[in-house]
Amino acid sequence: MPVESWRLQALELDFKLRGADMTTYKPRVISLTKNPGQTFGFYLRVERNEEGHLIRCLEMGGPAELAGMKDGDRILRVNGTFVDGLPHSEVVELVRNGGASVAFHILDESSYKQAKALGVNLSDPQSTPVTNGVAKEASKPKLCYLVKSSSGYGFSLHSFKGEQGLFMAEVVAGGVADNAGVRNEDRLLEVNGENIANSTHDEVVETIKLGGGSVMFLLVDKETDRFYRNKKAKIGSWSATVKFLPLQPRIINMTKGSDGYGFLLREERDQTGHFIRDIDKGSPAEKAGLKDMDRIVTVNGKEVDRCSHEQVVDRIRQGGNKCCFLVVDKATDQMYKQGKISPMLFWDEMKDSNSPPSYNEALNLPAPAQPSTNAKDRKEELRPKLCRMEKTPAGYGFHLNGIEGMNGQYITEVVKGGAADKAGLENDDIMIEVNGKNVEQSTHAEAVEIIRRSGNSLELLVASKNVYSQLKANGVTITPLLLGETPRGKARSAGPPEPNRKEIQEMTEEEARPETPPHREKQRTPSVSSSSSSSSEGSFDERL
Repeated sequence: MPVESWRLQALELDFKLRGADMTTYKPRVISLTKNPGQTFGFYLRVERNEEGHLIRCLEMGGPAELAGMKDGDRILRVNGTFVDGLPHSEVVELVRNGGASVAFHILDESSYKQAKALGVNLSDPQSTPVTNGVAKEASKPKLCYLVKSSSGYGFSLHSFKGEQGLFMAEVVAGGVADNAGVRNEDRLLEVNGENIANSTHDEVVETIKLGGGSVMFLLVDKETDRFYRNKKAKIGSWSATVKFLPLQPRIINMTKGSDGYGFLLREERDQTGHFIRDIDKGSPAEKAGLKDMDRIVTVNGKEVDRCSHEQVVDRIRQGGNKCCFLVVDKATDQMYKQGKISPMLFWDEMKDSNSPPSYNEALNLPAPAQPSTNAKDRKEELRPKLCRMEKTPAGYGFHLNGIEGMNGQYITEVVKGGAADKAGLENDDIMIEVNGKNVEQSTHAEAVEIIRRSGNSLELLVASKNVYSQLKANGVTITPLLLGETPRGKARSAGPPEPNRKEIQEMTEEEARPETPPHREKQRTPSVSSSSSSSSEGSFDERL
């Protein structure tokens, strides 16, 4: 099904689920506080052909960005006063008169436009704001990707009397299905993108077998199934969550260096799409985490699958000195294609949710009014771990596992009191580096060989699954630099182990200015930073 059809169906479904009642459009309440001489870190704009008072030009690390404001958000209230219909100058005055602390009611761009299209009364006092964006997620079906192990997938398919469809049963705890997010009594809707509503039990089993060593399921639990039935709404992959998938697209943010971004954009023979090639060592592209043969899905939030090479280059150029890509590597691309789903599902889910903060955001999250320990916990949650250990007569005291048929290794069976345990390793930690060498794309055998060659001492850079997925989703390259350290074999910098805000900003600025490499004949892809907020005729903005 074309992506446009998915989007249309998803939009129609969204309208059905939301209805025209303002109580389903829940604004976020964001309270900002600024220091003397400081701004809130955003521009308030009105723009031609756009309704409402828009948040634009968010300052990286400013109060607004750290509190969760997003580009394109609309301000509905300022300190309780409804402002959606007020002139721009009056809204600016309200913010300025608020002093050092102002409370904003914010609605995201998509919800605002939908509400306007439906004629929803956004000033309805019965609406229930969502403080700091925390609200119960709408029920969603889920996509689960299973890679068969030597013991199989670890589930059975059953039908139940009086129930339509096939259901998951006998899900083995800790097995492939369980780890992929499958639960007992989940109803099966699709296998590898094919609807199985009218298929028999034997036909579905045969379809699963034809998938070889892996399979993509679309599933729905009892509560979600009931929710959609009550709404008489169709369920499809276009409305599913991708949070259970083991591989995800990556968001890459770059600032152009003196020689551009440092990569070539190419179309490959016998392949559809726009691919990253020839990444310069030390370039902004390499530092941002771009990999050779990554396929670009979006440029500055705009899908480019159907664009020509020239159109993609032009979109990058239009951005100026910054650029944001959504990319997929080969394994992720193949997984999404197996399920006949678009990586845009990930982009839309990240955009519509309260996405996890980037590394720099997490380090600078403002402490809540209560204890400062919460802020400390949040910092630690988004940091990898550098674990150093010496081999004992019993070894290091852990096992290294991998997912069959895929790159990537994770820690299991950490022996309590062993060398690994004392060094801080935990079960399910994902291995990133061994003795300073990145092993994210290494096979299990390659990673084991590196460990064996290490002798009697070992240095592992690891991260919990949660930390790993959040940092990767935000395009953060995971290295010991995030801990203020350098890998083994390199000189360690003096100073505190955890960089403060100023040091991080300086580090980021330095990374954005790579040394100028020798002159090349090749034409590099220019810069980019989608500046829908740049000055344009018929627009008015005010820095706040």
